Amino acid sequence: MFFRHLLAASCGAVACTLCGGAIAHQSSEVVKQDFNQSIPNLPGKSLVAVEVDYPPGSASLPHKHAKSAFIYAYVLSGSIESKVNDGEARVYHAGESWSESPGAIHRISRNASKTQPAKLLAIFVVDTDDKELTTPVK
Repeated sequence: MFFRHLLAASCGAVACTLCGGAIAHQSSEVVKQDFNQSIPNLPGKSLVAVEVDYPPGSASLPHKHAKSAFIYAYVLSGSIESKVNDGEARVYHAGESWSESPGAIHRISRNASKTQPAKLLAIFVVDTDDKELTTPVK
């Protein structure tokens, strides 16, 4: 059960790259890689977990993730507004989550509050060779 929650939490949506935890575009969130491990029973796949801190009123630019990436996002604190592909924009509160399928476009990802910080845990199941997890969408 714990692994299922960890796997779910690890597939989250947001802006980061594998290279040193750097973000792939200019925006106001802070991304920190927490975990990067190959999955022994899934050759060629890795599990990558990142924390995304959103200061009050901050946002990520629209972005997409590596083509192989299945993502689970879990709100650790605060509230985050998210819109994936052509779905509806929704505000997720601490303890709530969503997922993103490979090839999805994350059109909105921002702190829903102008006064309180928010934090997201994003967990990726991704091809081990995919080094850039996030690229901006123009």
